Amino acid sequence: MSEPIRINKYLSTHGYCSRREADRLIEKGKVFINDELATLGSKVNPGDDVRVEGRDRKKPPKKIYLLVNKPSGVIVTTDTRKKDNIIDLLDYPERIFPVGRLDVKTEGLLLLTNDGILSNRLMHPRYEHEKEYVVRVDRPIEKIDIGRWQNGVVLDDGRTLPSKVRQLGPYKFAIILREGRNRQIRRMCEALGYDVITLQRTRVGTLKIPMSYPVGNWRHLTESEVRQLKKLVGLDPGPPPKQKKKKRSRK
Repeated sequence: MSEPIRINKYLSTHGYCSRREADRLIEKGKVFINDELATLGSKVNPGDDVRVEGRDRKKPPKKIYLLVNKPSGVIVTTDTRKKDNIIDLLDYPERIFPVGRLDVKTEGLLLLTNDGILSNRLMHPRYEHEKEYVVRVDRPIEKIDIGRWQNGVVLDDGRTLPSKVRQLGPYKFAIILREGRNRQIRRMCEALGYDVITLQRTRVGTLKIPMSYPVGNWRHLTESEVRQLKKLVGLDPGPPPKQKKKKRSRK
């Protein structure tokens, strides 16, 4: 860092939290620059002492990337005062935050991390990365409605973008979106007279979760998965992992 940058960007760049979460911490009076209380417009200069809740944030913490198969009924929030929140479900020892949201009734793939830069890129609409869902509805799907979902459905906030849809069964279909409106799939179904029975997200960009992966389970992303995600949003994935040399067998 050679030029002054806004405090929320500084915290995001150093992997502490997203910019939005940083703003909340600043408003709560938990961020200090050179022992002075930071404000939303504060800037950080090279050599400044930045602390959050009494902890030095100069050294970036080790990056954490968790893939979770979120159960229905769990709220995607870092506010642990709310019952059934995702943070309490994982009980992870390090500070992490979810990338984007899933409705409380929706289950499936959710990424949690402490990498603010990757999180911001994945949530930014400019990148339009794909998100895939499997949907089960309450009545047999009519073929004409597959085409309607593909071409876009008029909702109260405008027509949805074209999407990719394939039918998986009489009551089941998969849909790939490039936008993320509030309750979008449920509203797209309601617009054509369907009620959603179950909704599961199975893919975000290059990151996938198999349908058989147990609900409520989580795991760390592999190095390959992290590199692919970074490439997807235009970030430097860093050098590829060194390949271990095979030991020659003695004859």
